[in-house]
Amino acid sequence: MEETLKRVKQASLTMAYLTSQQKNQALAALSDILETKRTWLIQANAKDLEEQRGKLSSSLFQRLTLSNEKISELVRGLSDLQGLKDPIGERTLHRELDHGLTLERVATPIGVIGVIFESRPDVAVQIGSLLLKSGNAGVLKGGKEAFHTLQAIEEIVKLLNEECQFLPRHWLSFIGSRDEVAKMLSQDAYIDLVIPRGSNDLVKSVKAQTKIPVLGHADGICHLYMDRNFDISEAIALIHDSKAQNPSACNALETLLVHQKHYDEVISLLRRNKVGIELIETPSSWSVEYGDLRLAVKSVLGLEEAISHINSFGSHHTDVILSQDLVAADQFIREVDSANVFVNCSTRFSDGFRYGFGAEVGISTNKTHARGPVGLEGLTIYKYVLRGHGHRVADYMGSNAKLFSHRNLEC
Repeated sequence: MEETLKRVKQASLTMAYLTSQQKNQALAALSDILETKRTWLIQANAKDLEEQRGKLSSSLFQRLTLSNEKISELVRGLSDLQGLKDPIGERTLHRELDHGLTLERVATPIGVIGVIFESRPDVAVQIGSLLLKSGNAGVLKGGKEAFHTLQAIEEIVKLLNEECQFLPRHWLSFIGSRDEVAKMLSQDAYIDLVIPRGSNDLVKSVKAQTKIPVLGHADGICHLYMDRNFDISEAIALIHDSKAQNPSACNALETLLVHQKHYDEVISLLRRNKVGIELIETPSSWSVEYGDLRLAVKSVLGLEEAISHINSFGSHHTDVILSQDLVAADQFIREVDSANVFVNCSTRFSDGFRYGFGAEVGISTNKTHARGPVGLEGLTIYKYVLRGHGHRVADYMGSNAKLFSHRNLEC
């Protein structure tokens, strides 16, 4: 493992100075290879689906499926990513400290990122493309249930490397066993950031095993609060989209809070709907991510109780208010402590692709470095660059000390 990570670390140094043209060329080539190998990918995925049929929950089985539609979405994401500005080298601070002494803060890649994910093999392509565009190298560990699909994706990366010789050979490496994961998590000299994508147990396990910074979220306990002044038919449509459009997604609705004025009518309409959502009015816990067509529901007195419930039982992922009262909406935005806070729309918009990030490596509920859907910007850090002309600290000390100007310049 150490030798593998040394090679990935070395590759990261080359990735850091690839040009924007080279990155976009590689993304275009990856898109073409995916199109060429589309049938082959689906056949590999079919082997995984056959082996896992009856062994996985319906939500995990759905995530494991790599359909034509998902491949088309990956291709669209690659196209969008090519159109995004390269974040590396962007100057976010430009300040004159004194005449001829200027300070810059410049975006740089993080370095080597380890990503551990469950079930969803398409994540490997999304993450790989974001690492490429942001100039990072990566080590990926997918779930054993996606063995054949991930093998096919690894072969696609090899084809990409052959076509784009400027890519360092080990810029994206795959590991297979849990033992290798444990070894990787011990190598803080070579891994700069770990991103776990999966269950609460996975995230907790990763955090317990490593000194490396961990970026991610443990649960997707998303809420929707329907205020007293919102149209009921529109609310029902948004509730259905948030819950039933893809119930296994981490941004799917898990708890519905309804103003007591409309509670009985809303519950009655939801029970009559053909989607088949099971309503749970007395859950054993309000902090449950169901991942299927079950929905916890609660009548609340108003906005304050809804906000208190969300901050007490939520996972700080995505929370929504449906309200025509702009003052109430602003209060909800201000007081709900979540990475994504929405007004009058579905929770399912909480997604890097839909935000225009091209894709995402995951959604973070952290309060350091990156929060919400993590795209290109979340995969960068920065360095400070100081340019002078023989400037000495000694000249700025003592009774005759020169003064700093600290004048901000255009970035």
